[in-house]
Amino acid sequence: MKSFMDKDFLLQTETAKKLYQDYAAIMPIYDYHCHLSPQEIYENRAYNNMTELWLKGDHYKWRAMRANGIDEYYITGEVDDYEKFEKWAETVEKLIGNPLYHWTHMELRQYFGVETVLKKDTARIIWDQCNEKLQITIEVG
Repeated sequence: MKSFMDKDFLLQTETAKKLYQDYAAIMPIYDYHCHLSPQEIYENRAYNNMTELWLKGDHYKWRAMRANGIDEYYITGEVDDYEKFEKWAETVEKLIGNPLYHWTHMELRQYFGVETVLKKDTARIIWDQCNEKLQITIEVG
């Protein structure tokens, strides 16, 4: 059985695979609609954890969490960052069919090497794995 979101995700023909893997994949990404602060990018900010990086300013994720019935306290409140991440993981479980589901897993795979599906039961493992990589970046950076 084909693995979830492998390197050929959405590529259905051999031509599509060749064009993407031999040409597009090596090109830089210009994302004019990202949710990272341009100032933080300019300053080469090091993020302490996945909530700071991923959830702090992403209103799309916030909207999905609100639609899932997550209390605002866990979205923009003063709760512990892991608890916010765990509430995001609970929300992701219900997003199948929504682009946020795929974007979440594409980012986890591409930037953190995580191939595990994010859900409440896997949140702690993924949190630890990603944060470990963020700390390596801080130490090297």
